Amino acid sequence: MSALSLGPSPARRDALARRIRLLVAVTIGYNVIEAVIAMAAGTVASSAALVGFGLDSVIEVSSAAAVAWQFSASTHAVREARERTALRIIAFSFFALAAYVSVEAVRALAGTGEAERSLPGIVLAALSLLVMPFLSAAQRRAGRELGSASAVADSKQTLLCTYLSAVLLVGLVLNATLGWSWADPVAALVIAAVAVKEGRDAWRGDACCTAPTTAADATTSGCRECG
Repeated sequence: MSALSLGPSPARRDALARRIRLLVAVTIGYNVIEAVIAMAAGTVASSAALVGFGLDSVIEVSSAAAVAWQFSASTHAVREARERTALRIIAFSFFALAAYVSVEAVRALAGTGEAERSLPGIVLAALSLLVMPFLSAAQRRAGRELGSASAVADSKQTLLCTYLSAVLLVGLVLNATLGWSWADPVAALVIAAVAVKEGRDAWRGDACCTAPTTAADATTSGCRECG
């Protein structure tokens, strides 16, 4: 007797894979533009936070590119075979993000320089705060249905970019209006700690529970459910 299929059908898997490829392509394109604007505005304003935000966008591109490579395969079997490598790349992206944000936060708290007010930076951070949650949620839904740990892990990377956007926006506004330069680096250190945790989960393959394909898989799987 054949096993009862619980996972998405082959046609549905292909549709989800196409959706993830599209979302990843949009994420990469947006982050490239975001990186250029942030680093240019940060250089003009002598803002380490803005430059760091731009470099975070570069890291996000590397994570999304890993998922794009995985889902460029034409068959589900090859995509599954590439999952572990994609997860390792995403994990390194999380660790790199945590390391850079931590260094920049410590430098900012040490008072290595006075950043000027940056209106372009404020506008960019506000725009990213609107765009990134949508991209993250859409990719996470598709990744969970498909059972792709790498797609879910990359969506968490995008969600961290959302948190960084909020931190950057608050920091830039407080610096421009009240001169509170300490708010941004303190919050950034919290985000760095979260990035380390997510990187560790991605490295272990704990980012998402793979969708079961049979009833036997559903009863024997020990992975945790996506949150």
